[in-house]
Amino acid sequence: MGMGKDIRHKIAARAAKEIKPGMIVNLGIGIPTLVADYTEDLPVMFHAENGILGTGPSPSEGKENPHLCNAGGFPVTTIPGGSYFDSATAFAIVRRGLLDLTIMGALEVSEKGDLANWIVPGKRVPGMGGALELAQKARKVMILMNHVSKDGRPKIVKECSLPLTAAHCVNQIITDMAVISVEKEGLVLDEVFEPYTVEKVKECTGAPFVRINTGLKEGERL
Repeated sequence: MGMGKDIRHKIAARAAKEIKPGMIVNLGIGIPTLVADYTEDLPVMFHAENGILGTGPSPSEGKENPHLCNAGGFPVTTIPGGSYFDSATAFAIVRRGLLDLTIMGALEVSEKGDLANWIVPGKRVPGMGGALELAQKARKVMILMNHVSKDGRPKIVKECSLPLTAAHCVNQIITDMAVISVEKEGLVLDEVFEPYTVEKVKECTGAPFVRINTGLKEGERL
């Protein structure tokens, strides 16, 4: 199941609502990079592992600075008060636990909050990057992704089948279908997006929900 541009922006906009004033936030590659486009009026500092604190919204087409990009190589802007430093300092910020929130994509997330997002066995990848340390050290880990894979399999599962990035690290998942919290007891369904129902979300999730907070009954839509 693919994900259109509008859905990607809808997920990013919903994720932006979780960001509070004064936070230091790291954005991963993919949908997470779009989150900065929905926080223009919010005093927040976005962190990039390649050595920037204070990235801003994506530049408009033709206004890109070829010397200014995020850790994924995509053009970014900076906000007043932004700073530049080497990658060692960037990772020191991560390792000291100074990030309030990291927002990443994922291949799989388990009901216990285990994260698999760096490799599919048999496929070549450049490396894990900063995902391992971000997942372990950030005060909150949020995942943005499709609810199911391209071949229709649930990406939220009881046990991850792919190599783990980190165990018991994910706090919140936002997909094209729902907003889900990961608590000690298991998964909690907090919101369901149109046009889906609670029943459809449960059907497409490979692990049970211990609690449903949406206020919706089976078959109901928002």
